[in-house]
Amino acid sequence: MLARLVSASLFGHRARTLLAIAGVAVSAALLLDMVMLSTGMSVSFRSLLLSRGFQLRVAPKGTLPFDTEATIADATATMAALRESPDITAVAPVLGGNIHVPAASGAATSAVALGIDPSAQGDYELLAGREPAADEIVANDALLAAIGRRVGDTLTIAGGYDPQLRRFAGARHVTISGRVRFVYLSRGQRAAAMPIASMQALGGASRRDRASLMMIRARPGADVEAVRAWIAKRLPRVTAISTETALAQVEERLSYFRQLALILGSVSLVVGVLLVGTLVTVSVNERIGEFAVLRAIGVAKRTITAQIMLEGAVLMLAGALLGLALGLVTARYLNAILSSFPGLPQAIDFFLFQPRDAWTALGLLAVAGVLAGAWPAWRGASLPVARTLREEAA
Repeated sequence: MLARLVSASLFGHRARTLLAIAGVAVSAALLLDMVMLSTGMSVSFRSLLLSRGFQLRVAPKGTLPFDTEATIADATATMAALRESPDITAVAPVLGGNIHVPAASGAATSAVALGIDPSAQGDYELLAGREPAADEIVANDALLAAIGRRVGDTLTIAGGYDPQLRRFAGARHVTISGRVRFVYLSRGQRAAAMPIASMQALGGASRRDRASLMMIRARPGADVEAVRAWIAKRLPRVTAISTETALAQVEERLSYFRQLALILGSVSLVVGVLLVGTLVTVSVNERIGEFAVLRAIGVAKRTITAQIMLEGAVLMLAGALLGLALGLVTARYLNAILSSFPGLPQAIDFFLFQPRDAWTALGLLAVAGVLAGAWPAWRGASLPVARTLREEAA
């Protein structure tokens, strides 16, 4: 009986039912997106930092990796000192800079360049070809498309370029040995990598035996914080940054994303509750006579209350499920826009779907919406039968 009454009420007012479900779906989608945004950055960034198996980064004293143009001097001696620790299994040096690829017209295509140790690098994934040797580079799709080259081609690169004189400095011939995808670079950024010795030679005397950072892989089971403390004591001229420290610093810089997510998520929750509460109140006021008749023929007050609340529950459930699909589609679209933000790695996901958090948020919205309709439902079922019938008849 209860199911038939609920079905008759909802299908009897199709337009209002559809509008209610659509409104709840929009609120649910916004709430879901804000929950995904609030956790997506930290979880995604953690996965990014650990994706290549390096738990520590060593940077020049007082800086973050590539935060400034500062470099670590005496890179060879620094790596030798790091390898003294039995808890360190790999040290991957990286030297950042730029290269210029001359064109026949005299113009040049510029790109980010990384000097790496091909045997222990953590900056890119090899998609085709092989790791670079001396006088070889690997490049990403953006750079290959810009210069119109492919794996196996030979080209000229330079470490410096004067656009007024159109003069290149440190030019040398290299072969493209592989096509790669850089893990930490932003979308569309042109980039190449080569052995760190080649990168140091390309930069001249100022880059000799230098490194921008060193990535550290600790042995399984090692205490990463203990390794970090050992590095700080052994090498006071550098800063050792653990994954947890890097995450804390990044989250501090991007805290406005969480604040925005909290505010908009709270607004969507309140809107959903007010929407259902308003619709239930309007529905009760329109059907006071119907409820009085049901009471007069012996239908219990709790049955009428349950009917009204069940109608609200159906609206919330349908709206939440529709909002789940809408939120995922919206999040994918917004993520594509935000991932092109300058300076952010393309592997970062702003909106990360986590089933537990998503269902908790949607469940909270559904329960809050149903409870919002409890008072008008009880009030509608508790009106005096005789007086209500007289007023409706008049």
